[in-house]
Amino acid sequence: MPHAQFDPTARQAVAVAAVEAKTRKNLTWQQIAEAAGLSPAFVTAAVLGQHALPAASAQAVTELLGLDDDAEMLLQTIPTRGSIDGGIPTDPTIYRFYEMLQVYGTTLKALVHEQFGDGIISAINFRLDVKKVADPEGGERAVITLDGKYLPTKPF
Repeated sequence: MPHAQFDPTARQAVAVAAVEAKTRKNLTWQQIAEAAGLSPAFVTAAVLGQHALPAASAQAVTELLGLDDDAEMLLQTIPTRGSIDGGIPTDPTIYRFYEMLQVYGTTLKALVHEQFGDGIISAINFRLDVKKVADPEGGERAVITLDGKYLPTKPF
């Protein structure tokens, strides 16, 4: 039976312990995801407290990281989502995403509604991918794919 958290404190403590173990064992999110049998984006989000892991994945992650049975149980609970407190984010990487949405949010909304109609892009039926590619002008570029199911507004 699925259980839900109403207070994110316990999941945050698991996230802290997991990141400490990841660092101590010199693991990558990719390695943790491979153990879990799921995508790196989903597993990273789950370990950081934003998704519930299936039982087998939770067991594999806690075994790899050396976490206890309580952590395994908590990784399977439905979390209280949202990892950024109110206000403008101060972490530079997170702030840049905030900035991108400030600049391009209305553009994205206009283009989505023009192509699909009135509705939203799901963050539940969703895939995320991050890739590093060479920049033809030198250096590297980040290619971030947000792939969500379109859900039309339904009059009632």
